[in-house]
Amino acid sequence: MKSAVAIRHVHFEGLGSLESVLSAQGFHISYFDIGVSDLTRIDPLRPDLLIVLGAPVGVYEDEHYPFLAVERNLLAKRLDAKLPTLGICLGAQQIAYTLGADVAPTSHKEIGFATIDLTDEGRHSPLRHLDGVKVLHWHGDGFAIPAGASRLASTSLCANQAFAIDEYVLALQFHPEIDNVAGMEQWLIGHAAELGEAKIDPRTIRNDAAACVAPLRNAAQRLFSEWLMQL
Repeated sequence: MKSAVAIRHVHFEGLGSLESVLSAQGFHISYFDIGVSDLTRIDPLRPDLLIVLGAPVGVYEDEHYPFLAVERNLLAKRLDAKLPTLGICLGAQQIAYTLGADVAPTSHKEIGFATIDLTDEGRHSPLRHLDGVKVLHWHGDGFAIPAGASRLASTSLCANQAFAIDEYVLALQFHPEIDNVAGMEQWLIGHAAELGEAKIDPRTIRNDAAACVAPLRNAAQRLFSEWLMQL
């Protein structure tokens, strides 16, 4: 059986709709939770797929959050071996930073459901399934595109929303994995302070989720299925 290891930083930011796709394609899934699991137990070369999920911290905060450096050490060894790796939000930023690209705060928060604009490369990638579909954005940092990577998507507020390296790396700034409306309540509560600071009404996101989550789940599962099939 193929193995997938997911590094989860916040309990409600899990694999979401990707989990059922992985199971359908014969992957055994293991979560490593920051603060609970020992990341040094992960052999970076052993899993068939490594996934690094999102979190409300910055890649440049090693002094405050030492796990970040440990995580990048894992990523460096895995990326050097060109092994399949997926990053979402912080995970994408960690991949970019590990590969030498800049990651820094932007001048604004991008939070809520909105579409992405695909590049030519994006329209010929698995991301084409998200064309016209509103995804969940939830970030205040942005990454530069690493050398040798293909830029796949953007928004008006964030020029770099996704990149790929050949078939083995996919890095997504946004969140395509949201798979149910009820689960969004955990995001709204868990990130209440951030929403308040950004003066974003949680009712707006809650109402948008009712219309956006089902189309996003269906499109994201097609995206993930296609990307996994090409590994």
